[in-house]
Amino acid sequence: MWVPVAGLPPRLTLSALTGACRLCILGSGAARRKDVLARDRRGLSDFHPQLLPSLSFGDSPSWVTKCRLEPRRYITSPRLAETLVQVLRGGREKTCQLFLECNPGPGILTQALLENGARVIALESDRTFIPHLESLGKNLNGKLEVVHCDFFKLDPTNCGTVKPPIMVSKMLFQNLGIQALPWSKGIPLKVIGIFPIKNERKTLWKLLHDLYSCTSIYRYGRVELNMFISEKQYQKLMANPKNPNLYQALSVLWQVACEIKLLHMEPWSSFDIYTQNGQLEKPKRRESLEELQQNLCLIQLTPRRTLFTENLTPINYDVFFHMLKQCFMKRNAKLIDHLHSLSPVDAMDILKKIKKKEKTKITNLYPRDFKQLFETIECSKDYTCKWLYDDFLEDRIV
Repeated sequence: MWVPVAGLPPRLTLSALTGACRLCILGSGAARRKDVLARDRRGLSDFHPQLLPSLSFGDSPSWVTKCRLEPRRYITSPRLAETLVQVLRGGREKTCQLFLECNPGPGILTQALLENGARVIALESDRTFIPHLESLGKNLNGKLEVVHCDFFKLDPTNCGTVKPPIMVSKMLFQNLGIQALPWSKGIPLKVIGIFPIKNERKTLWKLLHDLYSCTSIYRYGRVELNMFISEKQYQKLMANPKNPNLYQALSVLWQVACEIKLLHMEPWSSFDIYTQNGQLEKPKRRESLEELQQNLCLIQLTPRRTLFTENLTPINYDVFFHMLKQCFMKRNAKLIDHLHSLSPVDAMDILKKIKKKEKTKITNLYPRDFKQLFETIECSKDYTCKWLYDDFLEDRIV
C-alpha cells in the first residue's frame, strides 16, 4: 500500500528512512556531484605497506591452506596469461600501466604482466602464495607490490561477519601512493581478477553500490574492472528487452553505469581449482560438470564519464536503485501502473515526456529508458515530494 505523507523535508535518503515507518515519501532536490567531490581527500603518501617475510616456496607442502572453505579458480596456464596480456594491451606497445590483481595465486598472470612492462599490485588473501609472489618482484625496482588482503572484502559493510584478511581501501591506496583522479579524467588503475565462484551476484551488487556512491575504490575515480565472470551471469548482465527472461535490475544498473566489453572467452577447464584438501586438481565432482561445459568471460567494466547528472548523483542513487527493484518485482506489469505506486507525479505527463505509450511494459524499457524515467521524475517541478517508498524493500536484492 502506498499513501502520500506531507511535511517531510526535501531529499530524504532511503537509509535515513529505514525502520522509521512502513509507509514513507522521498523528497526531491537531488544534490550536485560537486558537493560529493568536496569530501575530504588527503594527500597520498609514498609509504608502502610492510610486506610479509620472504620464505622458500618449497617450505609449504601445497600452495593453498587446508582450512579454505570453498575452492577457488586460478590462472595456471602461461599460454592463457600471455593471451590475456595481449587482450588487455589491445594491440598497443608495452606501456607502464597500473594493475591491481585480485588473488593472483601462483602468479602466472602476474609474471606475464610484469614482463610486458606493467606495474602490479597483487592483493592475495592466501598467505601461502605470498612468498612466491614476492620472489617475482625481486630486481624489478618496485614494479610489484604484494599485499595480504582480499579485494572482494575491501570496505565490508559489516566487519563482524567478514573473516580476515580485510582492508580499508582508503588506507590501502594511501599506503600504495595511488592518486585519485577526477571523474571526468582518465582511468586511475585497472583491476583484474576472477569473481568468487559462489558469490558473483552478491559481489556485483556491492560493487554497484560502491560505484554509484563513489565510495571504496571509486573514491579514486573511474576504476576499470577486467574480471572473469561465469557465462550465465554475463548473459544476465547484458540482458535487455530482447531477452526479457534474463533482464533484471542488475542488468540495468551495470549497463547504465559502465561501458561493458567482452574481451575474451575461455573454457572453464582452462582454470585449475584448489580444493579443500589443499591439492591442485581438475574438478571431478558431479555438481561441477555443468560448470565445466561453460565458458568464463573476461569482461571490461569502464564507468561512464556521463553517469552522473544534475538529477542522478551519488547522493540520490539509492532512490534509483529502489525504483528499479520495485519495477522488476512485477516485471510484466505496465509502466503506467508502476508510476502510480512509485510517484505522486502525473503518470500520463511522465509518459509523454519520455515518449512512451500507456501499454508499455517494464520489460519493454531499455537501460537508458530507465535512467531517463528517473531523471524526468526527479526534475519534475509539479510536486515537492517525488517518490513514494515502502521501506521493506530497503534490504531486498531483486
